[in-house]
Amino acid sequence: MNEPDFIAALRALPLHPGARGLMDDSAVIAFGTETLVITHDMMAEGTHFRADADMADVAWKLVATNLSDLAAKGAEPVGVLLGHMLGRDDARFIEGLRAALTAFDTPLLGGDTIAAAGARALGLTAIGRATHVPVPSRSGAQPGDGVWITGPVGRAMLGFEGSSEHRAAFDRPVPRLAEGRALAPLVSAMMDVSDGLLLDAFRMAEASGVTLALDLAAVPVADPAQFEKCIRWGDDYEVLFTAPPAAALPVAVHRIGTVAPRGPAPLLLGDTALADPASLGYRHG
Repeated sequence: MNEPDFIAALRALPLHPGARGLMDDSAVIAFGTETLVITHDMMAEGTHFRADADMADVAWKLVATNLSDLAAKGAEPVGVLLGHMLGRDDARFIEGLRAALTAFDTPLLGGDTIAAAGARALGLTAIGRATHVPVPSRSGAQPGDGVWITGPVGRAMLGFEGSSEHRAAFDRPVPRLAEGRALAPLVSAMMDVSDGLLLDAFRMAEASGVTLALDLAAVPVADPAQFEKCIRWGDDYEVLFTAPPAAALPVAVHRIGTVAPRGPAPLLLGDTALADPASLGYRHG
C-alpha cells in the first residue's frame, strides 16, 4: 500500500471525533476545561536523515517537526513522548534532544526504548494545549479568503544540497510556535508546510472543498533560479494559512494567493489547474 491508500484504509476503522477524520496532522480532544492537541511523527534512516547524520541534529529535527504540527494548531507544547531505537551515537542524540527541549521549553514526559536490527526508525508524540478554540484545521478555508505563508520555501532543500547558509534550515528547523499562537484566532484554515508547498496547499484545498489560486510571482523562495524545486521539495515547516480579507494579521507574512470556489481542480497556478497530487511534493510509497 502507498501512503494515501493506507490512510484511506485507516479511515474505515473506529475513529475518535478528535481525529478529524484523519484529514489533519493532529488530534484535538476536549479534556475538562482544556483542549489538548496531540500529534505523532516518525523519522527513518535513509528517508529523513542520512546514515552518517549527526544524531544531535536528528534529535532536534524529530522534536521540531512534531512541534511544527502543534504550531499549526496554535497550541502551546505541554511535553513529548519519545520512541527511540538504540544505535550509533546515542549520547549525541540525547545532547540534541536536550538542546531542542530546552530551546522550545518542552519537557520530556516519557516513552519507550528498543534495540533492533536494520535501518533506524524514531518516533515522537507531542502533546499541546490549545490557546484558541475552535482549534484551526485544514478544512476551514472560505472563498474570498487570502492565502498566506509565514516565510520562504526551499531553504531546507538548499541546506540538504550543501549550502552552508541554509544548512540549519534542514538540520535544525525552527517550528513557528509563536506565529501559530498569534494567528490561531484569525485564520480560517492553517497547517504547516512539511511535504512541499504545492502538495500541502493541495491538501488544504481538498479538505476545505475549495480551490487555492496561487500567485507564483508572490511565493517567497530561497532560490528563484530553482523555483520549481523550492515549491515542491518540502521540509520547510513554515505555516500556510487562509484568512478573511479584513483580518489584521499580527506577524510578518506573505500573501501568495486567494481562495476560490471549488473549480475543476483543488489547486490553480496562474492559468494551470492541478488535479493530480502525485508530482506536487513528497509522499511515502
